[in-house]
Amino acid sequence: MSQQSTAAKPSLQGVRIKARKGAVKAHAKHEPTIFRDQLYKHLETVPEGDFEAFTNKLVQAGSTLEYLKYADALFEILLVGGLLQPGGNYIDDGAPPSPFSIFNAKEPVDVAEIKKYVEVLNKLIRRYKYLQRPLEETSLPGLMQYINRWSDIQREKLAIAAGIMLAQGLISAACLQALTKDHLVKNDVSVSVVTVVFRAYLGEQSIDHLAATLRRGGIKDLLAFFPPNKRQDKALDEHFRAAGLPQVAEWWTKRQYAALKDGIISTLKEMLANEDSHADIIAAIKAKQGEGPLPENELVQCIWQGLISSVEWSARQDQNEALAIREIGDFAEILEPFCNGAKTEVALINAVQVYCYEDTRIIKAFPQILKVLYNKDCISDQAIIYWHQKGSKAQGRQHFLNATQPLVKVREEASLQYYLALIPFLQFLQEQESEDEDEE
Repeated sequence: MSQQSTAAKPSLQGVRIKARKGAVKAHAKHEPTIFRDQLYKHLETVPEGDFEAFTNKLVQAGSTLEYLKYADALFEILLVGGLLQPGGNYIDDGAPPSPFSIFNAKEPVDVAEIKKYVEVLNKLIRRYKYLQRPLEETSLPGLMQYINRWSDIQREKLAIAAGIMLAQGLISAACLQALTKDHLVKNDVSVSVVTVVFRAYLGEQSIDHLAATLRRGGIKDLLAFFPPNKRQDKALDEHFRAAGLPQVAEWWTKRQYAALKDGIISTLKEMLANEDSHADIIAAIKAKQGEGPLPENELVQCIWQGLISSVEWSARQDQNEALAIREIGDFAEILEPFCNGAKTEVALINAVQVYCYEDTRIIKAFPQILKVLYNKDCISDQAIIYWHQKGSKAQGRQHFLNATQPLVKVREEASLQYYLALIPFLQFLQEQESEDEDEE
């Protein structure tokens, strides 16, 4: 046997083998109670209500305890006061509730006090930035899905805390997705919690800020938080108004209007490109109108936008005014059925005004466009006069008022002659009524 073959083989004896991360994580799941007991030792010495001391203790504990490994356990302790089993029940091993948790807030619930608890969490996460991701991606969504397990007052505390954390940017609105689960929406649990979240948020930020937060968090449909039999815009509007949050109802309505308008404009463009008949286009608009209660004044402006956007303007400026008058004269037939009353007529004039202001290629044609719309029964004398006197938009107001002064003067005279001609007829009717009464 050669010397090479008899040489001793290398030994791993005494070498420390690093455990795989997955194995460590799996093992850690069996140790949260040890983590909890160690954390309690840091918190037990703090007097009740000393939030600064709780902050200091939690920050100090992070230097010895493995916060990242036990992030879910940490937030269960700090938010709901103890460790949870799968399914949402507390682990029953005789341990007392946490010395510090959102659930420890006094009752009746005071938002100002909840903010103090959230500030402790905020400072802790600023010190250990790695805790923010597990809070918003696993811990809080996990707690939200069990929110039906707690009392109304506990739900309120957690919901207020979530609203404040959202407003401060500690978490994203994606956390709220957990509330759309079937077992939560069916008994109004989800919508009641979301309402408290929104109220707390709006105590810190504006409705526009909330809307942006919901959009970034992927929350597209507030109706998903309502029971299936209440998923109508009217039910949502009534709920938030009754809850003292009319700004949420108004924002949602505007959002729905915007979506409906986009659908109408898209349909108009497609049908005009396909050269569909005016009757078919009118029918399609009415069908779209049936999908949602879009106010008539907004509808007529939307139709104008869709129609005028289909016009292909000439590169030669001198041809665009005549082109505008011709095209508008053609599609006025589509507008006319939706010009029902002075409000919609003034809204249409304002839509034309703003468009001419923004697209200066046809700014000089504004008076002629009004004449066309008048001749096609889209707008009336009274609408033109009201618009000129006090109903115009700010965009280019003085220019358009000056440009239409001769037109308005004619309309005023025509209206006066009309009413003067009407007086004898009215007198005749009154005389007839008097004669009838005398005969009786």
